[in-house]
Amino acid sequence: MGRSWPRGCTLGLPLLGPIGFRQAVHQIHLWSPLSLIMPMTRYVPHQGSDSGAASLLSSCSSASVSICAASVPVSLRGSYLLVITGRECVGSYLGHSIYKVTSLKIFPCDHSLKNFPEEQKKMESEFSRLLNVAERTPGLYFSYDVNMTLSAQRLHDLGDESKLLPLWRQADPRFLWNNYMLEVLIDNKLDSYLLPVIQGSFQNIQAAIGKDILDVALIARRCTRRTGTRMWRRGADSDGFVANFVESEQIIQINGHTVSFIQVRGSMPFLWDQVVDLTYKPKFEIVKPEEAPRVAERHFLDLRKKYGNVLAVDLVNKHGDEGRLSEKFYQAVEPIVSDDVRYLHFDFHKICGHVHFERLAILYEQLEDFLIKSRYFLLNEKGEKVETQGGVVRTNCIDCLDRTNVTQSMIARKMLEFQLRRLGIFEAEETISSHPNFDESFKILWANHGDDVSIQYSGTPALKGDFVRCGQRTIQGILNDGFNAVMRYYLNNFVDGTKQDAVDLVQGHYIVSVSRSMTPSAQKGGVEAVASFPLAFGVILIGFFFALLSLRRVRHNLWNLLFSFMWTSMSLAIAVYMKANGRIFCNRPRLHQPRR
Repeated sequence: MGRSWPRGCTLGLPLLGPIGFRQAVHQIHLWSPLSLIMPMTRYVPHQGSDSGAASLLSSCSSASVSICAASVPVSLRGSYLLVITGRECVGSYLGHSIYKVTSLKIFPCDHSLKNFPEEQKKMESEFSRLLNVAERTPGLYFSYDVNMTLSAQRLHDLGDESKLLPLWRQADPRFLWNNYMLEVLIDNKLDSYLLPVIQGSFQNIQAAIGKDILDVALIARRCTRRTGTRMWRRGADSDGFVANFVESEQIIQINGHTVSFIQVRGSMPFLWDQVVDLTYKPKFEIVKPEEAPRVAERHFLDLRKKYGNVLAVDLVNKHGDEGRLSEKFYQAVEPIVSDDVRYLHFDFHKICGHVHFERLAILYEQLEDFLIKSRYFLLNEKGEKVETQGGVVRTNCIDCLDRTNVTQSMIARKMLEFQLRRLGIFEAEETISSHPNFDESFKILWANHGDDVSIQYSGTPALKGDFVRCGQRTIQGILNDGFNAVMRYYLNNFVDGTKQDAVDLVQGHYIVSVSRSMTPSAQKGGVEAVASFPLAFGVILIGFFFALLSLRRVRHNLWNLLFSFMWTSMSLAIAVYMKANGRIFCNRPRLHQPRR
């Protein structure tokens, strides 16, 4: 018995299950259906009629909805389909259309739970809930014709044989969001159904500069090796892969020339955590400090292999809690500092404060020589390589979001001006600011880029985004920062634990099987089993309410003074307990324990 799914834009999402299936993303055309052979042990191209495709097409009333069937993922009950139910063309990359996934839907296949033990039914329900969270994954992009995981330089440098390979075989596994999900279709040798998907950002603008039309594309590629949410993915793992590692590529095309410039960002490359505990800024915890030099060396060795020389720009505060991390970063990287790896500290908050971001010119003066020597990738009108980018600036702050976004946009602006002078588009003293319309579009381009990266990691747009968007700090921007800071606090403490579990499940960092129960950390015991922030906070408010009520009645009965004292004491005791044991009241990942 087989089920046919139309061949078009497909995304497969497997959670591991008893038979070990995984998710996949694959390109298909609506006229070429894919058959799933029951009981879901293999996939084959469908040779029969297009009735399956037709039936699925008939179920979609909106012409804007892409018909995209996923490969079949598995959890305890069996398989699931991850279907792209919406896509939007957002521009072009090197002449090829780029699509953004606007909606996903996960459909369970018909597998009964009747014969499952009660414990496994509960686990299945939890995994299904996490899959529903994964439906809201933001910032997914794909193309049918070009590999978005590769920069323009790496695409050009592919050998002739590599260019003939399917897109997924060319892909950089670091940025292949559906890497884990492809395995089931790879195992079934269905190359033509596999399509690379990245998570990140894609923005595209055009601007007139004199008689010339300039096309600018800006891509963010998020690494999947240590992916997750802001507070639950900090620092590096033991292999040197860091949290929130993002490659940003700015590509311009004008008069037949193509120019690409790459920057990267990523958390400080040693083992450190910041576990939420209800405080606004939880303490930083350096884990296995003796491992820091080895982990940093592995991280920078990988960067050198992929990008050439590296200049690490550290934007964190020199003093206080951040200062401890900055000092450890310098100590970890000091043994490998050389002509190939350099370290530069720039105390962003001390030098720029909250409004004087124009002082980043001080930083650029220290970067300029490295940027000029590292160059950029350049193709002439004939498609011949004229320049190669031989180095990269690696920027970090604590989150690698707000201060990093402002700094990277400044570097990108300076490099674009340098490139346009090289191509003869700008005069020697001409700048982007000389072209108000282009200047405004360029600022919005980088502001949206920063917001996209920030939303995926923190759940909110970037702070300080008004400077990137407007060129100066504004009252509205400061108010927005305040609101977003509060939202980050809420999401970090009460939402992101579940989101982290969903990411780990979808990316294959946690494998589901019948024989495996959830990790011991998932089993809540003692006070943690009943700890609830809303309940505790509600009891505190009720306690204070009755304390005030009793206090107002003291003149009628002195016993009310005692009652007021009792209610107040109870509320304060609960508040003190919550402060001392804040972690158990937060939404924590259940599939993996944070490092200790």
